[in-house]
Amino acid sequence: MEKLYFNGDIITMEGEGQYAEAVLVADGKIKAAGAYDEVAAQKGADCEIVDLEGKTLMPAFIDAHGHATMTPAFASLCDLSVCNNFDDVVAELKAFMEKRQIPAGELVIGVNYDNNFLAEQAHPDRDVLDKVSTEHPVTIIHVSIHAACGNSLALKNINYTDDMADIPGGEIGRYEDGRINGYLAEAAMYPLVFGTLGKMMADVASVWDFGQNLYLSNGITTVQEGAGNEGNLQLLNAMEQAGRVKMDVIVYPTFGDLGDGELKVKEEHPDQWQQYKGHIKIGGYKLVLDGSPQARTAWMTEPYVGGGCGVPILEDSFVLDCMRKALADDAQALVHCNGDAAGDQFLNAFETAYKESDNPNKDNLRFTMIHCQTARRDQFEKMAKYKMVPSIFTGHVNYWGDVHMKNFGPVRGSRVSPVKDALDLGLVYNFHTDTPVTRPDLLHSVWAAVNRVTRSGQTIGEEQKVGVYDALKGITINAAYAYFEEDSKGSIKAGKRADLVVLDGNPLKVDPMAIKDIKVLETIKDGVTVYTA
Repeated sequence: MEKLYFNGDIITMEGEGQYAEAVLVADGKIKAAGAYDEVAAQKGADCEIVDLEGKTLMPAFIDAHGHATMTPAFASLCDLSVCNNFDDVVAELKAFMEKRQIPAGELVIGVNYDNNFLAEQAHPDRDVLDKVSTEHPVTIIHVSIHAACGNSLALKNINYTDDMADIPGGEIGRYEDGRINGYLAEAAMYPLVFGTLGKMMADVASVWDFGQNLYLSNGITTVQEGAGNEGNLQLLNAMEQAGRVKMDVIVYPTFGDLGDGELKVKEEHPDQWQQYKGHIKIGGYKLVLDGSPQARTAWMTEPYVGGGCGVPILEDSFVLDCMRKALADDAQALVHCNGDAAGDQFLNAFETAYKESDNPNKDNLRFTMIHCQTARRDQFEKMAKYKMVPSIFTGHVNYWGDVHMKNFGPVRGSRVSPVKDALDLGLVYNFHTDTPVTRPDLLHSVWAAVNRVTRSGQTIGEEQKVGVYDALKGITINAAYAYFEEDSKGSIKAGKRADLVVLDGNPLKVDPMAIKDIKVLETIKDGVTVYTA
């Protein structure tokens, strides 16, 4: 079936100022794009003519980092993002328990709380969560997914006691008398949070369609599972076989305990290694080096205002082993670095492994720094030397910009998400939403990169603003590049996949402050409409 789109603003992303008068789609691909007469001359007799009626057509959006299976899982849990204080947290969790009729002894999970926006300016501790229940283990997960809190029963169930020692690579909150208070960050939270994952993942299949539609309704047709493992890979494959996956999902398994260099995903899944099987492929590896700046766990070279430099999660030797493994496997690695000290650890380890490596393809693996919140210009310069990719969480400027100004002071705080530096240095940057940390709204990411406005309305880091077209590249052609898919996605060009989105406004023509208000009207994957507003 052919479709001919015309009579709208058709942004090709094949160069700034490049528009097409018409686009012809056939067999899931773009057959032609350009002047109307030239494109229409190539259509068949049964071609469907689609009048855009002045709307905007452009390449569908590509989310360069997120957690595709965690997104629907979180949808089945108690959402605490609406809470303004501790009393709200308790009330929401109690209401959730009542609505779900959760039996005594079963886990109660809340997600998306943010201490920065609670009246108490603190994390709800075990005493607060004991008000929810003393008969249910209660766990709440911070919006960053780098910290969590548990009530007394939840802590007991993971054998956390008041006299326990601190955990390397983690933080354990304590009351003034030394008792643990239920707040856990990074490595210290793993037993608590991983204990909840089984319950969360058990519900994924039942809520997958909701989570997938969240992406599709925002014009996104390519997403990432950035914390891959055998369990969620098998889950995705099962849903793919059942015909339930409508978007492309690229899985990056996380480095676990390498031991002798053991990580066998390449050998165990050769049919999905760096290639699609249906809608699923394995892109490479993932590594997490630190926490989040809004939780003050991002690992910094200079202290936060008020003290502390955050949390280094892994030893240098382990990070080096991971870089060696990726290079040996001819694999891309995505490395989570929010703090600049984590960035140094990544770049130093990579540089050492690169110099040791005899892989003739080592210059072409597109190793990626995920988040880049406090990446320094000299770090971007080093990344350019090795053809690395900065994947920048631009939404941070809006969501937590005021918090960063408070935590880092005006100089470092105003520089978060430094897209202009990446652009000036010739880096092929991209944007991501880290869903479920934030909603998968990539037009908001573009808006944030262009305007750099915080929640309070403050404009920060004027020098890091970029133009709208350069921002759109971060969610289209540049994001395709990060997945080695720039030849098949990210722009409207003959031969590429017909992954398209119809918008009610043109981001290049509206007031830049209105970009975030543009609505997605239709999302098209491989020529087939998968969402309509």
